[in-house]
Amino acid sequence: MNTTEKKIQLKGLTLTELQDYLISIGEQKFRGAQIFNWMYNHLSFDFREMKNMSKELLQKLTDTCELQTLNLITTQDSQSTGTKKYLFATHDGMNIESVLIPENERNTLCISTQVGCPLDCKFCATGLMGYKRNLTPGEVVDQYLLAAKEKGKANITNIVYMGMGEPLLNFETTLKSVEIFTHELTKGLSRTRITISTAGIAPKIKELADRGLRVKLAFSLHSAFEDVRIKIMPINKKYSLKENIDALKYYANKTKTRITFEYTMLKGLNDRMEDVKAISKLCGSLPSKINLIPFNSIKHMSPGGISSQLEPTSLKDIHQFADRLRDNNITVMIRETQGDDIAAACGQLAVKTNSPGHNTELAQE
Repeated sequence: MNTTEKKIQLKGLTLTELQDYLISIGEQKFRGAQIFNWMYNHLSFDFREMKNMSKELLQKLTDTCELQTLNLITTQDSQSTGTKKYLFATHDGMNIESVLIPENERNTLCISTQVGCPLDCKFCATGLMGYKRNLTPGEVVDQYLLAAKEKGKANITNIVYMGMGEPLLNFETTLKSVEIFTHELTKGLSRTRITISTAGIAPKIKELADRGLRVKLAFSLHSAFEDVRIKIMPINKKYSLKENIDALKYYANKTKTRITFEYTMLKGLNDRMEDVKAISKLCGSLPSKINLIPFNSIKHMSPGGISSQLEPTSLKDIHQFADRLRDNNITVMIRETQGDDIAAACGQLAVKTNSPGHNTELAQE
């Protein structure tokens, strides 16, 4: 093989794609299933570990293919909650973060789909990074595989697409990674243990429903008023709240699943009595629940403008807000802040050292 020839990246390929590739290089189709199982079930990053294949085939694969898309650079552990943050490096010198969140019997891995994010939500540190590029399917999957190898696979019970980036702006990659995670050969995760979170890309919400994966869907609401949402979430100018709610109703009806509304509590902005009434009306219009999220500081990104002016609603007021919603028969959870001591809590993921430059254009596929 020419040493300058780029190797084929196998990580991120589905079973069908692996089978097709093996056939294309003159090997038998069943080898694809074997490699799929070694990569995604046995967490293999070295062809030499694949003991049920010939030395000749393994050497051929070693010479022409790769099995790893990310390198684990560092981990940080929260002393107060046990939350673990992973810093990964891509092959082109970018950095991304993932977070493992322990909670009772569950251990949830929060994974990223983009380097940075183009949406510029004013309460989110990732938005202050700007957008660099979409992650590949392999880079999305390797966050789980490398964390599982480091932590122990049995300890990761759930995956949430709530890290860096907007999953529905990296749509095909997100869906391909879900297909890999839930495939029976990986002996991995059921669709009920996977949640995709979106800030509101209405056409893609409907397309997700039509693709039949039936994963859980979380919608970043943060205000039930169009004008407030535009102020803190610029994407609302392109896809209005009304358009997104119509899409969410379509999703809930088509998939027979309940929508989770994510709601970051911002003092004086979305924690008023009129917000209670508007949320209650909204949640009453479709099968749903709401997670109230304490606003976590983004000062580590030196924000300007409205981002620098945002303040958290007090915990006491959050509980009162929740009680008022419950009085209207709304299912409410208050998310406990985890990992804020290592900048790993909700809305805090960001890496300052990525370079190329800032880009806030939407990365539609």
